[in-house]
Amino acid sequence: MALEELKLLEDQIAKLDGEAAELLQEHQETIQRLAEVPGLGASSAVQIVAEVGPEAEAFESAKEMSSWVGVCPGSNETAGEAHSTTSPKGNQNMRRLLNQAAQAAVKVKGSIFEITFRKFLSRGMEYKEAIWAIAHRLCRLIWLLLRRKVRYEERGPAVSAKSQRTRTTRMIKELRKLGYRVDGGPLPAGIPA
Repeated sequence: MALEELKLLEDQIAKLDGEAAELLQEHQETIQRLAEVPGLGASSAVQIVAEVGPEAEAFESAKEMSSWVGVCPGSNETAGEAHSTTSPKGNQNMRRLLNQAAQAAVKVKGSIFEITFRKFLSRGMEYKEAIWAIAHRLCRLIWLLLRRKVRYEERGPAVSAKSQRTRTTRMIKELRKLGYRVDGGPLPAGIPA
């Protein structure tokens, strides 16, 4: 009975993913651009577009969006006395998503996020603080990608052609699994059109 219930839940999740992909079909290019960011994928991109919109038009600046999400660094100081340094409350879904994305982004070998994370740790930041700093950077990057409609370009020193092909292949498979049509540019070897 438990296996049947699990199968039913998996079918319902697949059906909801399909419906979400259909509803967001007009924003396919935006989702693809977001999915290129280390730590994010197609499902994360869909959630981001659902939360902040395809162009983040509600936010005038990256700082404003970071504040709304609740990943901006908090430093309350009154009369020279420091209080809480925790981030303010924000959109719980986006906070969770960015935390998970930051955890994944710092594990991408050679990415700018891994390098920055290691730098934060070497300067004495605790693990959790460094992850939130990366989440803050991801949030600001997401705003930039949505507002300026530009693609993510890795700036880390260890970007090789092979790692880019591997990431592209994985991303294309994930997007196709969610029902998106992926075109533009040559496909890596091994990916059927």
